[in-house]
Amino acid sequence: MKKPFYPLIENPYRDKDIIEGIKILKSKKLTIGPKTDEFQKYFSKKIKTKFSIMVNSGSSANLLAMQCLINPYRKNRLKPGDEVLIPSVCWSTSLWPIIQSGLKPKFVDVDLKSLNIDLNDLKRKISKKTKAILIVHVLGNCVDMNKFMRITKKHKLILIEDTCESLGTKYKNKFLGSFGDFSSFSFYSSHQISSGEGGMICCKSNSDHEIIKSLRAHGWSRGLKSEKKIASANKHLDSRFIFYNSGYNLRPTDITASIGLSQFKDLNKFIKQRSINRLKILTKFKKNKKLSKVLTFINTTRDVKAHWFGIPILLSNEINRNKFLKKIENKGVETRPIISGNFLKQPSIKKYKLNNQAKFKNSDLINNHGFFIGLPTNYITDKKIKKLVSIFEESI
Repeated sequence: MKKPFYPLIENPYRDKDIIEGIKILKSKKLTIGPKTDEFQKYFSKKIKTKFSIMVNSGSSANLLAMQCLINPYRKNRLKPGDEVLIPSVCWSTSLWPIIQSGLKPKFVDVDLKSLNIDLNDLKRKISKKTKAILIVHVLGNCVDMNKFMRITKKHKLILIEDTCESLGTKYKNKFLGSFGDFSSFSFYSSHQISSGEGGMICCKSNSDHEIIKSLRAHGWSRGLKSEKKIASANKHLDSRFIFYNSGYNLRPTDITASIGLSQFKDLNKFIKQRSINRLKILTKFKKNKKLSKVLTFINTTRDVKAHWFGIPILLSNEINRNKFLKKIENKGVETRPIISGNFLKQPSIKKYKLNNQAKFKNSDLINNHGFFIGLPTNYITDKKIKKLVSIFEESI
């Protein structure tokens, strides 16, 4: 397959990242171990979260958050049928862990200015059954977190931040992912940093941390602070193989941890270069009179220092989105929907009978007129930007 002129993501791995992975390979100790512990501690220190637990994906992080919320070891755990609010522009594995945990998702429309959850619609959707909210920080941007946190605190909602697309973004100098009771991050190859596959779940409570650690690894008591106490209460069992909880195997490897940590240590460099590239690209696009009439770019929310995932764009109504995207794709510009568009349009929603026929005007507009292109981490030349703008102009 011919390499695209402007891909969604270029190979994110530097020689020094691969060398760190090779060190683990040469040690012949490949599974979860000291490097994972090092990454978890470093991540917590940087993001300023109390506990960080590395997992095999951001999707698994969302699953563990929901499974922790319903776990019998958790005080004030959620009950089957409790409502969890979620924006209708979301990812598959932001939504499905809610359903897989016996909870009821309730969709909220989004704001066109930020692409994030609409705070007015959010207030309308809160009911007596609402116990939690999973907010998705879209492509590195977020809502006014002061207003949002006032709403969640007023209604005593448990907050899960899906920060998989927004690692490194700050609101008023506070990292996204440090506001909620739980937060998830993804280190997939197209994200702000990468470990190949991998993710992180963060939480604030020691008891939640213990539950998540056990859920991550088969429900084992191994490695828990209460391991000896559990063993003492179960002397009829081999203390090395006590299954204290339900569980999965969602552990990472030290190989992925080593690569992820190498990249994470340079997070500030990536943020700076992406910000420079975004400004250069948008400046060139906005100077083009033809394109400025038909393309709308999303501005960073006030008080946000964004680490953008890509460059989201909304097309005007007179442009046929599918024809336009086909043209620029044929000329080497890779595109994709904004997250997955309005997720209520997906066939799985119909199959599982989750659509209550409510209207989501802004989410539909994003679904029908929105897309995004990549934002390189490496330096982008003026020549490449000029050609990118030219391809868009020729395709209108």
